[in-house]
Amino acid sequence: MELENVRLLRELVDHFSILADKKDIQNQILLFAEDATVDSYVNGALVSSLTGPKALGEGFGAFLSHFETVYHFNGQHTVSIDGNRATGTLYCLVDLIQSEDGKKIKNSSAVQYSDEYAYVNGRWLIAKRTSHFVWQDRREIKG
Repeated sequence: MELENVRLLRELVDHFSILADKKDIQNQILLFAEDATVDSYVNGALVSSLTGPKALGEGFGAFLSHFETVYHFNGQHTVSIDGNRATGTLYCLVDLIQSEDGKKIKNSSAVQYSDEYAYVNGRWLIAKRTSHFVWQDRREIKG
């Protein structure tokens, strides 16, 4: 059963990223517990704190609306399961493409997600996500 839960948790974080890439906010927020919190840090400073489905949907939608292309590449994912609760760490590379002054700009970020999960009504949900933007790079795409 533990291996199955590890697989389900990996599927949860991958599904989050795929839905972000599709900008499918309506289905993305369904992956969160009702009282879930998402905190985002850049260079150690809190830049965003969202709680609950309405705030998550509005926050995710506003952020992603700036970009034409969104691409998450999930890497390592470790979890620790304790009954119907779990914690996890996910490493992710994120590319965000936008147009600016007639140019295509790529914003790349390395993100470390520190997650808390809850098993609710037969499925795993994200109860708390802390996003640490470890480094960022911004450059024009040529050609």
